[in-house]
Amino acid sequence: MTPSAVVKYLDQYVVGQEEAKKTLAVAVYSHYKKIQTASQSAVEMAKSNILLIGPTGTGKTLSCETLSRGLKVPFVTADATSLAQSKYVNEEIEAILLRLLDKADGDIAKAQCGIIFIDEIDKLKATDGQARSTSGESVQHALLRIMEGSPVKLGNARYIDTTNILFICGGAFVGLEKITAKTHSFGFISTSDDENQKILDRLNSRVKPTDLFEFGLIPEFAGRLPIIANFRDLSKEMLARVMTEPRNSIYNQFKEILRSEGVLLTMEARVFEQIAELAFEYKVGARSLRGIFEELMTPVLFRIPDDPGIAEVVFSSFFQEPQVIRRQPAA
Repeated sequence: MTPSAVVKYLDQYVVGQEEAKKTLAVAVYSHYKKIQTASQSAVEMAKSNILLIGPTGTGKTLSCETLSRGLKVPFVTADATSLAQSKYVNEEIEAILLRLLDKADGDIAKAQCGIIFIDEIDKLKATDGQARSTSGESVQHALLRIMEGSPVKLGNARYIDTTNILFICGGAFVGLEKITAKTHSFGFISTSDDENQKILDRLNSRVKPTDLFEFGLIPEFAGRLPIIANFRDLSKEMLARVMTEPRNSIYNQFKEILRSEGVLLTMEARVFEQIAELAFEYKVGARSLRGIFEELMTPVLFRIPDDPGIAEVVFSSFFQEPQVIRRQPAA
């Protein structure tokens, strides 16, 4: 899949985040292109893992899961917090690789070209301004070797080479924006036209390695994540779109559930706007949408299976009972 094809595929499931999707698409395309050409090239191909930065519920995990489906490669997620809390980090890392092998149906060659997504990577640092936590820093050191690429012995005496496994790390990185705001910009570089200024503005908005060092990632670990994609907060309008536009949107899912009962579900645009306003107040991105939507649908789903006379349910407001349209009796 070309980068543009990857973005088009992601657009079917992930609302907004255009720049992040482009960065992710190019990085993934380049990664697998390197694997294809490595055996034919005299130039040694270095791996570029990816760091996704953005608030919770903005689509980081969803983008990675969707990407792996489109590419048809094995994909597993891991939680950096769990790794930091474990006394046996290397065993936990081995368990992640075993899960990847399981997703590849035991095919080691296939697993070695898979994707591992490590969430909450920002939790591997100290909080409240304290010095870097020993556990967080030790996990960073433990991850270094497999992220760069090395043979890892599994419990069944087999080895899995992580050289071609793409590692994508994600985190909210709360407070990083304050660090980036005070770091020196590249303003001293002279520009001659608008195009150069655009490039300079993009460089100035980019999260720099030194920003990650100050945040709490060790230089060696941050260096393993050279590609950075920023996911932005979802606006109310985008939250409303999340419920309707993706192929597997929550609205489409519930329409299918009711369709299986022979009932048509109709919702006016106002309902999605109201749900989006409620979700926006929770400040967890799209994560709260399903819970609010489920609350709206529960009374309807409770009633419909016992009432075969219902033909359509129409919602015109989140705060009003839906209109129930019954079937016309047979003549």
